[in-house]
Amino acid sequence: MSVAEMIDNARSEGRTLLTEVESKHVLDEAGIPVALAVLAGDGRAAMKAAEEMGFPVVLKVVSPDVAHKSDFGGVRLGLESKEEVGRAFDEILGSVKAAQPDARIEGVAVQKMAPAGTEVIIGMSKDPQFGPVMMFGLGGVFVEVLKDVAFRIVPLEPRDAREMVREIKGFAVLEGVRGQKPADLGALENLILRVSEFIEAHPEVEELDLNPVLAYPDGAIAVDARIAVS
Repeated sequence: MSVAEMIDNARSEGRTLLTEVESKHVLDEAGIPVALAVLAGDGRAAMKAAEEMGFPVVLKVVSPDVAHKSDFGGVRLGLESKEEVGRAFDEILGSVKAAQPDARIEGVAVQKMAPAGTEVIIGMSKDPQFGPVMMFGLGGVFVEVLKDVAFRIVPLEPRDAREMVREIKGFAVLEGVRGQKPADLGALENLILRVSEFIEAHPEVEELDLNPVLAYPDGAIAVDARIAVS
């Protein structure tokens, strides 16, 4: 399914928020590196998907009514076997239904667990005056606690991406601290530029969040994605 078809499909169902599975497929089509996810409607489908992609895997609830999945027991990490996946599927559904009895649950997203890396966030929101504005910063607790982020107006030039990565206060973390290897800055800059191109090509996208993006010494990949359309 093309990007336009997936967005049209969501709109036809009265949704402005794409599921994580849809968001990742849309970004993958646009050449943005993401950890693809498969939607499983039951435990057996989840086990089959996990076995095909290889362990360890991550399971996350897919629901238009659950924004912060981990707050409601909707995420399980590091599952190493079919049996663990089957149990986790049931536990996720039980936890989410207990916390939000009215939530519509489409199933669970299954994805291969990415190796640990330096967490960063790349996002876009629309400013009433300037239009789409992109944001970059360190991910995880850093973005919530320190508000250490850089902004640029779309469309971005290579120089903008380079500056965004380097002007955050936490840049030293990306350069490698305490024996950590430095992150692949070129890969991060390229990812930022690809997102800028995607936003320019799809003005119907109102909001976009890649959090976290895992930065490695040789590349970067978005492991969670959220897209809202008009």
